[in-house]
Amino acid sequence: MFNCFIDESSRSIPIIAVVPELWSAWLAEQTKATQQWLQSINFIAKPGSYSLLPGSTGQLQQILLIVNDDADFWTFGLLPNVLPAGHYHIAASDKPKLLEQIALAWGLGAYEFTRYKKSSRPLAQLFIAKKHRSQLMIKLEAIYRVRNLINTPADDMDPAELVENVFEIGKKYHATVTQIVGTDLLTANYPAIYTVGKASCHEPRLVDLRWGDSKHPKLTLVGKGVCFDSGGYNLKSSGNMLAMKKDMGGAANAIGLAEMIMAHQLPVCLRLLIPAVENLVSGNAYKPGDIIQTRHGLTVEVGNTDAEGRLILADALCEADSESPELLIDFATLTGAARGAVGTEISAFFTDQEPLALDIMQHGLQEQDPVWRLPLYKPYQKLLDSKFADLNNCGCSPFAGAIVATLFLRSFISEETTWLHFDFNAYNVTTRPGRPEGGEAMAILAVFSYLASRYAA
Repeated sequence: MFNCFIDESSRSIPIIAVVPELWSAWLAEQTKATQQWLQSINFIAKPGSYSLLPGSTGQLQQILLIVNDDADFWTFGLLPNVLPAGHYHIAASDKPKLLEQIALAWGLGAYEFTRYKKSSRPLAQLFIAKKHRSQLMIKLEAIYRVRNLINTPADDMDPAELVENVFEIGKKYHATVTQIVGTDLLTANYPAIYTVGKASCHEPRLVDLRWGDSKHPKLTLVGKGVCFDSGGYNLKSSGNMLAMKKDMGGAANAIGLAEMIMAHQLPVCLRLLIPAVENLVSGNAYKPGDIIQTRHGLTVEVGNTDAEGRLILADALCEADSESPELLIDFATLTGAARGAVGTEISAFFTDQEPLALDIMQHGLQEQDPVWRLPLYKPYQKLLDSKFADLNNCGCSPFAGAIVATLFLRSFISEETTWLHFDFNAYNVTTRPGRPEGGEAMAILAVFSYLASRYAA
């Protein structure tokens, strides 16, 4: 699956990483020929710059790469796209963790979405020792799945097809997977999921994966699975609608994280809940002003049909909370306000648990998977007031949209539950090293690092 790696380095070309601060000293140690070559091509030593350095007979001898600092591994992710076909290895590094991270960036940089268009890229292969391969491949396989799910357009990624991925990983890791489909959601008391998804010819559903020993700590993941979001009767503009195949990015990331947890055999009792719908317009679509029921019992006035993700999550989070998990985490492409606050490259998150917040931030830094905590400011709860129902699904103010949406979700979870909520873009709007434009795994490297530390066997 990942043919961007090789098992031996005897005939591979070294990649030399240099930080800008040490550039002058490094250059002074090179041969006159190398110095003249870099001068002749007007090489500028800034992060992301690279050069193919020739040997005395003109053959490719080594690769020079300028990185931000000694811990920078993402910059290596640009190389699979620009180097000629051949075998390469990282020179002079005695840091196993960094080498693993470099290999991850290399593998993620080699990613292409090839379902509809064949690759024409030359193959640059990196040496990675066999002892590091198993851990690396687990992460790569999960993140490739996340990216492929998000990049697949809605005509090939409807609720049934999204859920099929849960059945696939469930079978692989011997988990139990069930689903509730269509009007059976009403019978089973998931009215909000049904209401949001009923306008589509692709029936709404809730998939439920369970894995692990019941004696282990309960860990529950929930992911927003809106496979396409037209906005409903509060119709999105054509420009905003164009990217809405990614509105199941929360579900994709929850699935990817669950796959990593099971593959690493973390000692947890894992549950994964994915409400999967399409939010479309038709004669039976829910409308602004409707008052809908929820599994929790709270009634919700629909202030905006484009605030649908929080409705399906309300039912799923209520069910997740019913088992009193030790830790409950949800992932969602929930609000434009979160993007406005932290941009498209950082995952906003919320929790009222201070030690947990600090730990997540620390693991985000460690994995270079940036996350940033936003305040769960409870006085804004009043913005969700409704004259006719217990809550409105849309705040009455244009401000603090990400906080208000999170407070809406909090209404369906008990105060005692330790809960993390992630609100992110799940999509790279531009290409960066190791992170090509398109669907992206966000926050799950940070969260998995935290979980692996918390639940170390």
